Amino acid sequence: MFTIDDLKAAQKVVYRQMQSTAQIHWPQLTAPTGTHVIVKHENHAPTGAFKVRGGITFIDWLKRTHPDARGIITATRGNHGQSQARAATAAGLVAKIYVPHGNSVEKNAAMRAYGAELVEFGDDFDEAKAEAMRVAETEGLFVVPPFHPELVRGVATYGYELFTAHPDLDTVYVPIGCGSGICGTIIARDAVGLGTKIVGVVSENAQTAKLSVEAGRMVETNSATTFADGMAVRVPVQSAYDIYAKGADRIITVSDDEVANAIRIYFSGIHNLAEGAGAAPLAGLIQEKDRMQGRKVGVILSGGNIDSAWFSKVLMGETPQP
Repeated sequence: MFTIDDLKAAQKVVYRQMQSTAQIHWPQLTAPTGTHVIVKHENHAPTGAFKVRGGITFIDWLKRTHPDARGIITATRGNHGQSQARAATAAGLVAKIYVPHGNSVEKNAAMRAYGAELVEFGDDFDEAKAEAMRVAETEGLFVVPPFHPELVRGVATYGYELFTAHPDLDTVYVPIGCGSGICGTIIARDAVGLGTKIVGVVSENAQTAKLSVEAGRMVETNSATTFADGMAVRVPVQSAYDIYAKGADRIITVSDDEVANAIRIYFSGIHNLAEGAGAAPLAGLIQEKDRMQGRKVGVILSGGNIDSAWFSKVLMGETPQP
């Protein structure tokens, strides 16, 4: 989908607003995983998540190709919305963001702080997304879908950073929501020309990506109830599916209990904050510890935006109930 030159050009745009994030070997994670672990620290990016990269490249593209656009409209569980609000308002655009009822209080506050007009609608992400798409035309706002080439091109820069720093990785574990993260990782791997295996990780309560790959077609689920809200998606995205169905080695599921345990390991072991989706790759690696024994493995700590109340419960040994 993109060449190295495409990714280098995206880096130049991204690096106007942020620095590259670190990829660090943490020996404290060797015992729980049985591997030589490299953590890609997207939790240290502006907005605390990898999505910020796609916001930068998308709004840059929008300003160049649609200079008359008044603003953008999109739906999110939080990290995508923060990235779009941050980039859009900095560019002088309106940012209208739809979230489902009961969304993360602290992510909502962050989006408002970045200048978003926040609207709560529906019981989950997919209902909020449908309403945002319906409203867009009536309000003259440019729709930012959950998956778009310019979003993915920006997101792929983290994979490019990781693979150029550690081209000898055997496997990389990536969470899947709508799919920009895993697709960006696959695209970066292919652009660099590596054979690294990519493992997608989904919640056992939000398996649309896994079920779709297994069925060879798009499969929606009836619900997606998990405290790992970055993975709480019921309806797969065709253009993302087309990439990860071919480019991922496998897709595995993790439970909310496994995710909570991974959050605790991140905090007690390396004193880093991980939200549910951000901890899912580590949870997946721990689950496959015997299979991956002794290998050099990357995990994408995709974000650290977990609400304080949920994090407190996790540290007390509990699993939050959404």
